[in-house]
Amino acid sequence: MASSAALPILSGENGLSRYLREIRKFPMLEPQEEYMLAKRWREHEDPQAAHKLVTSHLRLVAKIAMGYRGYGLPIGEVISEGNVGLMQAVKRFEPDRGFRLATYAMWWIRASIQEYILRSWSLVKMGTTASQKKLFFNLRKAKSQISALEDGDMNPEQVAIIATRLGVSKQDVIEMNRRMSGDASLNAPLREEGEGEWQDWLVDDSTSQENLLATREETDNRLGALHEALGVLSDRERRIFEARRLAEDPITLEQLSDEFHISRERVRQIEVRAFEKVQEAVKAGMAKIEAAPAALPPAGSRQAAAV
Repeated sequence: MASSAALPILSGENGLSRYLREIRKFPMLEPQEEYMLAKRWREHEDPQAAHKLVTSHLRLVAKIAMGYRGYGLPIGEVISEGNVGLMQAVKRFEPDRGFRLATYAMWWIRASIQEYILRSWSLVKMGTTASQKKLFFNLRKAKSQISALEDGDMNPEQVAIIATRLGVSKQDVIEMNRRMSGDASLNAPLREEGEGEWQDWLVDDSTSQENLLATREETDNRLGALHEALGVLSDRERRIFEARRLAEDPITLEQLSDEFHISRERVRQIEVRAFEKVQEAVKAGMAKIEAAPAALPPAGSRQAAAV
């Protein structure tokens, strides 16, 4: 697997601009090139293939990491943790599932960064369970939504509302609020002139990791049902359906018309019929899954899919 030592190095805030310039030098991969590199890594553990997959996605890590700058941690360390998540994603990526690495890697990057934040903040030393993580990343936003902006304890009604919304106990809300309100640095001004406080930066507007985790099982089931559904198509139907509905850059009707020596209208009809057949098969597959006992999703299948 590609080593982090082989990646561009970010040294402090002052080196951020230079780092961003360096990672932009790595080209984005075309879908077919990405697929072949991922196959080389998965089947032959080719380190050069893995390195190219990693470096081509460093910009994705930087973009996600910037959303966590408000937690007061060195951006270089946040990005480094995100890079670790990216390398884990590359290691587990299954290219034959038909989706791009970036879609899959986002889960690992965010999870790695959030784990680092939780380890680093003194006020959440005990924040290791799923409910405590959820509280940490959502309490400030939840308080803002009910206008509970004052420091100190909230009233029982406010505690009850937040506990219900976040699916945690009232005691967990009280304890986390006290830790966060009691941390000496939270209300410290960002600058000497007093413009803004650290707590103003603690809201993460991206989808919480807990919400993402909650949707993974359904996503995995839909992805599995989609791949099963493709089996109902003929070779020509599958080629047209994938080229028009699943490809990153859909092929035109005219291109497929030339490929199969049929009219563009005929291609369109085949595409519509194939889509209907896949929809029916997916619905049947999902119904079968819902009727079956719950099972653990297969490793490496955490990728988004939609039909």
